[in-house]
Amino acid sequence: MSNRDIIVIGGSSGATNPLKQILGSLPADLPAAVFVVLHIPARSVGILATVASAAGKLPVQQAEDQMVIKQGHIYIAAPDHHLLIADGHIRLGHGPRENLVRPAIDPLFRSAAVAYGPRVIGVVLSGLLGDGASGLNAIKRCGGFALVQDPEDAIADEMPVRALEATTADLCVPGGKLGDVLSELARETAGPRLPIPPEIRLEVDIAAGERIDSDVLRQMADPVALSCPACGGVLSEMRSGHPLRFRCQVGHAYTADILAKEQESQVDEAMRVALRIVEERAELVTRMAEDGAQAGRTAIAELYTERAKEYRSYADTIRRAVLLSFDRQNKT
Repeated sequence: MSNRDIIVIGGSSGATNPLKQILGSLPADLPAAVFVVLHIPARSVGILATVASAAGKLPVQQAEDQMVIKQGHIYIAAPDHHLLIADGHIRLGHGPRENLVRPAIDPLFRSAAVAYGPRVIGVVLSGLLGDGASGLNAIKRCGGFALVQDPEDAIADEMPVRALEATTADLCVPGGKLGDVLSELARETAGPRLPIPPEIRLEVDIAAGERIDSDVLRQMADPVALSCPACGGVLSEMRSGHPLRFRCQVGHAYTADILAKEQESQVDEAMRVALRIVEERAELVTRMAEDGAQAGRTAIAELYTERAKEYRSYADTIRRAVLLSFDRQNKT
């Protein structure tokens, strides 16, 4: 039986320090390959230099399509591509964004689970919102090991918390201890191979750029009365696994918390547009009232004056709602 020789790590805000601690603790003879996805902007090269400087004992490479996987090597996701793992080599996927980002953590975790099952150790580090939770659940469903940074130790605890909610983690430890824990786990014998749920395979294919349509989507999700923030298409709720997630027919994917965040932003923008339109309407009828008064049309002037008061009342109501929404977003 093989050891746990595939380590996949995902993080976002606040993940750089624990990642440095992990890589600095890994031994030169680590019997595993390490794959890292941090949320990075397209064309960014900063993370590669950061990781290379921290991992003095192990070689670090930016992932390339069809690159052969070697034990004792660290592979960093390439900007604007999903980092995927196949049997013995790397695939770079240009499928739709997940949780608004590419590379995303979930596709890496799912692909590792499909290709290596119980040989995988998944690690979720500090970060905002819920990327990584679904992927860690997939790793567990395929027999792998789930490791989460202690939320109390994380700068941004949302990703660790969402991961712990989505699946039963095997260990939850502070960032400073993760490297030593991984060094020990990588030498342990992996468990038995489990059947791979077909919907996990489908989601890996989508991340790789395979075509998705309503027939494919119906195999794993049910349509709901929600629209995709990215393309406006109908969203479908994923049937199995946690957390609560949605996909559109194009393939864009969202956990519920990220979808709610996007909707809140759109509602705020719509309210600001509505405020501008109502205020412009109030200004227009005020000028029409003034014009009527100057022309001696008293009845018309009074009518437009009342309408202007009505519109300004509406504007005040919308303005208060906008301010309340702004305060709520700042508190969260």
